[in-house]
Formats: sequence, C-alpha cells, structure tokens
Amino acid sequence: MLFEDLSLSKSIQRAVFEEGYLNPTPIQEKSIPIVLEGRDLIGCAQTGTGKTAAFAIPIIHQLHRIVGSSKKAKVIRALVVTPTRELAVQIGQSFDTYAKYTNLTQLTIFGGVSQNPQVDALKNGVDILVATPGRLLDLHKQGFLDLNHLHTLVLDEADQMLDMGFINDVKKIVKLTPKNRQTLLFSATMPIAIRELAEMFLQDPEKVEVSPVSSTAENVEQRVYFVDKTEKRNLLYTLIKEQNLSNVLVFSRTKHGADNVVKALRKKDIPAEAIHGDKSQNARQRVLDAFKNKEVGVLVATDIAARGIDIEQLPYVINFDLPNIPETYVHRIGRTGRAGNGGIAISFCGKDEEPYWKDIKKLIKVDVKIISDHPYPWHSGSPEAGEKPKNSSNRSGGAHKSRKSNSSKKNKKRWY
Repeated sequence: MLFEDLSLSKSIQRAVFEEGYLNPTPIQEKSIPIVLEGRDLIGCAQTGTGKTAAFAIPIIHQLHRIVGSSKKAKVIRALVVTPTRELAVQIGQSFDTYAKYTNLTQLTIFGGVSQNPQVDALKNGVDILVATPGRLLDLHKQGFLDLNHLHTLVLDEADQMLDMGFINDVKKIVKLTPKNRQTLLFSATMPIAIRELAEMFLQDPEKVEVSPVSSTAENVEQRVYFVDKTEKRNLLYTLIKEQNLSNVLVFSRTKHGADNVVKALRKKDIPAEAIHGDKSQNARQRVLDAFKNKEVGVLVATDIAARGIDIEQLPYVINFDLPNIPETYVHRIGRTGRAGNGGIAISFCGKDEEPYWKDIKKLIKVDVKIISDHPYPWHSGSPEAGEKPKNSSNRSGGAHKSRKSNSSKKNKKRWY
C-alpha cells in the first residue's frame, strides 16, 4: 500500500512525500482508515513503528476538512496527552511537519518552564494541543483552556502514564472533554490496567496490534553477561573501551543509579551524560542534542525519560539494570535496529536479577547469546538455574579468561 491509497488530502500527501514516506508502516496502514472513519481506537505497537503518524496524519486530515480556510477564531479540536516533555515536543514537531501545507496550528505545553509563552499562544487560538497532564490541568484550572470544542482526544504512551501515577490526572482530563469525542489510545504494552482504562473512556473501540510486545526485532543481536553486581560499572567501561563502542544508550533503573554510572565513566575519561526526571527541561534537551550530535558517546537514561528519545541508527543499547517488567525489555531494545538497520542489545544480569531474566526469556522466546568469557562473572552458582553458559569471545577479539571461584562445594550448588 502507498500513502496515496489512504484517501488523504493533497496537502498532507505532499508533506508526507517530502518526508520521504511512500509506504505506511503496519500500524499506520491499519490505524489511519479507522481514525478517518471517526471510530475509537486502541493501538498497541512498539517504539519506532510510526505510532505518532498513525494518529497525527488522520487528525490533520479531519481538522483540515472541518476548519478549511476559515478565518474564525481557532479553538482546540484535537488534544494529545503524553507523559513526558520530550515526547510532547516530538509529537508537536510531527504535527507541524505533516500539517505544514494546511492552515492548522499546534501548540505544545509542558511543565518545568514558564507558562507565559504558552498562555499567550493559547489566547491567540490553536487547533491542536499536545500536553503533559500536569501543565494541562494547571492551565485549565487558571481558565486558559477550553476543551468544549474537542473533536479528538489521544492518550499516547498510556502504559507509562499509568506507571508515572497519572491515572487520576487522565480521568480528570477526560471529564473536561465532550462525551461525543473520538478517543484514541496508544500504548507500547497492554497490561490489564490499560484495558480497564480503555473500557472506561472508549466507545466500542477498534483494536490494532502490530509487532506484539513479546517480539524483538530480528535485526537486533541480543547478548547477556552474567556479572557480579558490584562489577557492573567495570564491565561497562571494559566493553566501551575495548570494543570502542559509541552512540550507546544505557538503561538504569533509578535516577540516582544513572548519575552514579555517569560519574564512574567520567572518572575514566568516557564522555557520558544522564537524562532523567530530576533534570530541567533545558538540561535534558541539551544532553539529548549532544548525544544526537555525537558530542557525547554514552547516554544513561531511566525508562521514563527514555520514552522521549528518538534517535535513528542507534547501534547499541545496554541494560545496565534489568527491568522487572519483561515488556520493558522489549521496549528498551527496540530503540536499536530501526528502519532496517542492525543493532546490538547487551544486558547485564546480576544474581539478584535472575528472576527478571527468566521472565524476559519466557516472554521473548529467543535464545540470547550468553557471553561468559569476561573478567567479572558471578563468583559462584550457575547463571541460569543450571543452564551451562555458552563460551564466547569479546567482539573485539580481546578475550578474557574468567576468574574461577574457590568456593566450597556447598557454595557451588545451584541456586534458584
């Protein structure tokens, strides 16, 4: 299928063509016709599959027909709610790109910055509003927002909004919108809580699911290192230095942990930066720009902050800490191997994380390459409940001999 087969306005087709889009992705091909019909929709797809265009393009088409060349005062007709500032900025930029040959205007609002420019823009009138929950409710409370004319509501990255504790804010936002609105819910994962949310807010929705959350990209090479927990930083430095890794996205479970990893790398002269919720919007954007421009070789991020990272041809993802939710693993490594490019996903698994690794393996059903030939293995026990690790050398060719434990027979018995 081609984009021109989707019955989109010529203005949108022109903008899409200039972006180099010829064929819609599976989520776009399945979702766009449903949205154009005015139906409610639940869309589940991994990062990098084109979810934003799947809702932005048909919304622009609908509003372009409604608004046309009208000179009337602009009112908010489409609202996209998303959990992080970075995601809001990216979505806003996508709307600007696809709508550049229409007279539609969009505004992106988020906290952590002065509200004055945002308020001024709202007073001038906008057609499309992209917002984080906190700032949206704050400006509405102050009387600067009117959602009574809303045509379409999009809840993007709904699973992360739940994880971040935004469920009550989402309920408040939905109550501010007309009952006859069209509602679109997009999420990378579809836990039970999201399904319950959909039942509350959507009317007889169509369901679209592509790239099931259990699947990992075929062009991503996955590796796991069973490493002593206290040696993870040393192993990270060793891999980066000896294998000359650059453009590496490292995942940490906590903000404090991300900062500590950065400090450890900097002490060894590895340029690294952290991105997480405790940093200001401007600081996060500076760090992200530096990473995209390859001024910084290693970016350490928490899961929530990473939702706003969209980088083409990202070659390496390293799970410094394994996630306790298996679907998050799929989401993380999906940030490499995009658009037909290859990628390498490396995971560090400490003894305390073995239950997480078991859950991940059950979900992905893929034999992940075990790298046992490294200097910082577990000092006793069996890596995977009795599974014997496969021998493998470092990619750089500089193999290390594992330290052998002098543990007693008692300490050598398998642990589960």
